[in-house]
This record gives sequence, structure tokens and C-alpha cells, in this order.
Amino acid sequence: MMLDLNEVESFYGDAQALFGVSFSVAEGEVVALLGRNGMGKTSTVASITGLLTPKRGLIRFQGQTISGQPAHKIARAGIGLVPEGRRVFPNLTVRENLVATAIPRPDAQVSWDLDAVYDLFPPLIKLRGRMAANLSGGEQQMVAVGRALMTNPSLLILDEATEGLAPLVRDQIWAAIRRLAALKLSILVIDKNIDALLALAHRHVVLEKGRVSWTGTSDQLADQDFRHRTLGL
Repeated sequence: MMLDLNEVESFYGDAQALFGVSFSVAEGEVVALLGRNGMGKTSTVASITGLLTPKRGLIRFQGQTISGQPAHKIARAGIGLVPEGRRVFPNLTVRENLVATAIPRPDAQVSWDLDAVYDLFPPLIKLRGRMAANLSGGEQQMVAVGRALMTNPSLLILDEATEGLAPLVRDQIWAAIRRLAALKLSILVIDKNIDALLALAHRHVVLEKGRVSWTGTSDQLADQDFRHRTLGL
């Protein structure tokens, strides 16, 4: 199993955010993490990536326990994060952003370097010398995805990667994600575009008030009556 969460409980101070969250992502699988705002999606991502330390439960990555480890160690273990809000380095160029956190992995199934990222996002070729602060939101998102890929992750986490983007750029990001899925990269994706996720994800996990309320397939989630009535999506 690529990623396995078992009864994870996380807190912000005394406020509990996650209540016994359990789900998994298999090798080469795309899993969508769904739920309305404030239901625990970002807290789950923070717990996986070491930005939030679970008080109870276990998180395993490729068979090794990572819960409680610092974020930089988890990233080096092979988890790449495209954070909500992009968070590129504004005073670095596109190229400098891409190489800033790069981690070569000779044993990686697919090796990501500058040429591979430019092939995935051709607009970045002409922009490689431009400061990230001077990019559009869509261009910054391409940089954010490329930067995560340059760590050569075994698991890629995308937290609202298409939020706030123009339709054309959204389509480019989704096309890139589909290409990554075709390469059998394990992906955990959070997004509000249910239709796009139905076409992409193998399984869906719905969070409700910090708990897993439902897990199922795209065929099940495609039923709009079920989706609205049971899941509130």
C-alpha cells in the first residue's frame, strides 16, 4: 500500500479536527478526498505531510510509519505536495522555483527533471527566466505542480490545484493530472470539480466534520440524487 491512514486523530490546540480518519491509496491509484469547506480535508493533508502531528492513530507510507515525523523528512521519503494557494517563491524565477526543492531519485519509476516538467507544461519554457511574482495564477499553479514533481514523488497530493483558475488554464491542469495518472503515479487529489474527479479517480473518500462518512467508486458517486441526498455534495 502506498499510503495508509489508520484511525488518525489530529488537533489544533484543544480543538479536534480529525476523528478516527482511515483510508488508503494504493500504488498507481488516484483517490479523491471530498467534502464541504471545513470538513477536514486540509487537516488530513497537513497530518499526512507533517504540518500537523496526529495525537492518535498511524499514518504509513510505503510500509513505514511517518506520522509524527517532520515535514522535510516526509517530503524526502517521497510525498510531493501541491499546496492550496500555490505558495511559489515570488522572488525566484520559474527555473529557480523548480530546482529549489528538487530531489533526484535514480530508482524512480518516472524521473522528473526540468525537461520533463517543461514537456508537461510547455508555457513554462518561455517563462523560465521570469520572476514567479510576475506570473498569472495559472502559470504559478503550473510552477507549483512542476516543483512538486521535481521532488520525484511516489505519491503526489494536490490540494485545490484548480481553484480560482480561468477555464482554459483549469483544463490544462486537469490534462496534466490525467497524464500523471496515466503514468501510474499515486495521487491524492482535493478539488471541487466533481465531474472532473469522476472521470479521473478510482475511489472517492468523503469527509464530514472530520470523519470519513463514505468511501466508494465513481460509478456510485455519479448518481446525483445519491450525491446530494447522502453526501451533501
